[in-house]
Amino acid sequence: MKKVLLLTIIAALFFTLPAVKSYAWVAQDTSSVSAPPDDIQFTEVGSTADSAANNIVQDTVKKDTTKITADPTAKPVKAAEAEQLTLWETFIKGLLGGFLAFLMPCIFPMVPLTISYFTKRAGSRKKGIGQALIYGASIIVIYVVFGLLITLIFGSGKLNELSSSGWFNFAFFILLVVFAISFFGAFEITLPSSFVNKIDQKADNSKGLGGIFFMAASLALVSFSCTGPIIGTLLVEASSKGNILGPAIGMFGFALALALPFTLSAIFPGFLNSMPKSGGWLNSLKVCLGFLELALALKFLSAADLVWHWEWFDREIFLSLWIVLFILMGVYILGKLKFSHDSDLPFVSVPRLFFAIISFAFAVYIIPGLWGAPVNILSGIAPPLNTQDFILGGNTAAPSGSSDFPSSVKYGDVLHPPHGFNAFFDLEEGLAYAKKAGKPVMIDFTGHACVNCRKMEDNIWIDKEVGRLIKEEFVLIQLYVDERSVKMPENKVHYSSVLRKNTADLGLWNADFQATKYNSNSQPFYVLAGHDLNPLVKPQGAIFDAKEYAAYLKSALDLFKASK
Repeated sequence: MKKVLLLTIIAALFFTLPAVKSYAWVAQDTSSVSAPPDDIQFTEVGSTADSAANNIVQDTVKKDTTKITADPTAKPVKAAEAEQLTLWETFIKGLLGGFLAFLMPCIFPMVPLTISYFTKRAGSRKKGIGQALIYGASIIVIYVVFGLLITLIFGSGKLNELSSSGWFNFAFFILLVVFAISFFGAFEITLPSSFVNKIDQKADNSKGLGGIFFMAASLALVSFSCTGPIIGTLLVEASSKGNILGPAIGMFGFALALALPFTLSAIFPGFLNSMPKSGGWLNSLKVCLGFLELALALKFLSAADLVWHWEWFDREIFLSLWIVLFILMGVYILGKLKFSHDSDLPFVSVPRLFFAIISFAFAVYIIPGLWGAPVNILSGIAPPLNTQDFILGGNTAAPSGSSDFPSSVKYGDVLHPPHGFNAFFDLEEGLAYAKKAGKPVMIDFTGHACVNCRKMEDNIWIDKEVGRLIKEEFVLIQLYVDERSVKMPENKVHYSSVLRKNTADLGLWNADFQATKYNSNSQPFYVLAGHDLNPLVKPQGAIFDAKEYAAYLKSALDLFKASK
């Protein structure tokens, strides 16, 4: 068990690494309200054209709008830069997932057998190294092609639309629970034996490059019971970022990590001798991964709860389940909880002890969240704070300067603002209030399943200066692009040439307005605008720095006051 601590840290990083939304396309100039080009790849749910058909747009959106002025103090994330960051993050996640898969009981014991096979087959060490390199390259090709097929079959836009769907999130919750139960040893998920046997026969009968390729395919199929859950999680995460190369990049990182040890063992025989021996620690790692899969599954159940407005799977329930899971994992590592396939643990090794301490400490760290503590590490994963039933110090945190804010707003029975903020959810109603109050508007294009939206609200909006600016100087209008329960009246339903469907619900109408007016469809997306809805400064996505975000808000406020 010398490697347990390291392996579990890798596992935790793989499943909790924050997701960074990419910007599919952000126009450099929003001086036009015409529909965006046809070749734009939209990544978020909903986009609709002909917003001018709606009264609010007819009254407030002029064709000759003010050109967006870039804010010299804020540092906007350009579309290309954000996309590159997302691809790098996807690659790193794939790499970590590949190392985890390599250490699974299905794969790890195969290393000595595979290297021995190549050495005997080649007849010389030099030739064996060459064939091992081909073997590693074949593994990479197989997984990358698989990642590309996923995107080509479904399309990045469709996958991302599914990622914000209640049914998709609930189905993936069930899938991850099944994977977790499999990792606990209740059963193994395997492909049909007849299919696997045919590939094995091809590997045995073929000579040259063909035989090596089929042997790599055999490894991929035989190890599916261990790699399937990791690959499934990785593909969904990569696809939800909206980049067409995401799944392929993720699979490349995964396959590279999986193939690297095989290749290194052939080139440097001493590397094989230095690797830990197979044993019960492999199964322990697999069970720990099952606990992490189960914890991650709750994130998707929470997303389904938010989209469908069940309002029962709130923040306290989510955190309570996470606390229980990590306590149980710590107990398991200490050998006090055993499954039928676990070997006896005569003593607790030092790595096991430290791993148990980390697991218990994480559970204790989460406990204050039950009374409303931020628990920043779970921002975007746990349900938002406004779902909390009890918050120490009171459930209300009314913003200053809001005495004249309406006691009820349109759609307020379904949608709720972040804790401590007032917000409108209807563009027309919010704009009317902003004109009356003489304040600029802050249009927040957001979504129930948007991870970075929750991270901004939980980590940045709670900053004293940022919170003051939003509460006192702006009128906050939150436009949910994935709200499906609110149906639009007939006079506001129109055909979307971008989405290629009617704007039948509030989410589609909001997403259409974002796409056609501001030439963007990524969330979060903040537009600081005057009463004509023309941006005062360049619209921005997530800015994970409170000082930068406050400077961004102030720059728009200064321009608004100067124009009065």
